[in-house]
Amino acid sequence: MGVWLTWLTLFYLVWASVCFSLGLWDETLNHWPIALAMALGSYVAGSTPMGGGTVGFPVLVLLFDMPASLGRNFGLMVQSIGMTSASIFIFCRRTPIELPILGWCTLGAALGLVSGTFLIVPLISDTTVKIAFACLWASFGVLTLIKNREFCSFDQITAIHPVEARNLGLLIGVLGGVTTSLTGVGIDMMLYTLLVLLYRMDLKVAVPTSVVIMAASSVMGTLLHIGIGDLGAEAFYNWMAASPIVILGAPLGAFLVSVISRVKTLYFVAVLCILQFFWTLTQVPLNAALVGLVVVNLAVASVGFLLMYRLGAARLRL
Repeated sequence: MGVWLTWLTLFYLVWASVCFSLGLWDETLNHWPIALAMALGSYVAGSTPMGGGTVGFPVLVLLFDMPASLGRNFGLMVQSIGMTSASIFIFCRRTPIELPILGWCTLGAALGLVSGTFLIVPLISDTTVKIAFACLWASFGVLTLIKNREFCSFDQITAIHPVEARNLGLLIGVLGGVTTSLTGVGIDMMLYTLLVLLYRMDLKVAVPTSVVIMAASSVMGTLLHIGIGDLGAEAFYNWMAASPIVILGAPLGAFLVSVISRVKTLYFVAVLCILQFFWTLTQVPLNAALVGLVVVNLAVASVGFLLMYRLGAARLRL
């Protein structure tokens, strides 16, 4: 664990230096609500296939009425610390992860983040991003409520053929990278559902693998937006307040999930996913076009999950 402790020490030294040398202490304290919210978000990030931005995005965008772009940027920034910290912790504990598909997925994520940021994000309105976020995680919440106990009973680590690892890893990486370019999260859930639905992968492998891909995507996304120069002061202040919390919270979640029932944890976050969906619907001005968008999003996600689940069942019969 020496590497992880060194990472913590270096982070807190740099954070304190930035905070006090730039006179940001008062501004950091003023953003305490997001730090409080991310205490829960970081636990969720480390113990489930949901990045901390899954909590940070609705808190900033729905509760504090910030732009979706700020919620996305904050999610990427805070996950770059929290999910990276959890990933280092996971590697230090020698937790098994699905490395071949993870490598290809990381490459796909880089492609998806760049193409999504420059080609898709400029065409999508804030309201559409909010709807897409809400529907994506609501679909995951419903799936988890229905299949949670079955998923938690999986105990196999399936060897994935190298060609499948390459093709599926790149596909999920690109699709997840585009989604993450919009909302700051999503690729972790997509890789997790692929591993669980298609390969019936033990959650002790699927969840850590999803944590690592979210860490890699968040770091790449943050660096991309630093290069663009659009992170914004407000996202940075929120990051200053939350990062000292998430750097410990996400690894704590990764550890506690081995102590606390994973079934109960996933039921809890599934309910949160569904609640944020209805919360979003009360916050956006719905019209016929947006209702249609909601229906299409939910239908596409549900059909995708169902197809993967059935393909996974067919694989077991072979």
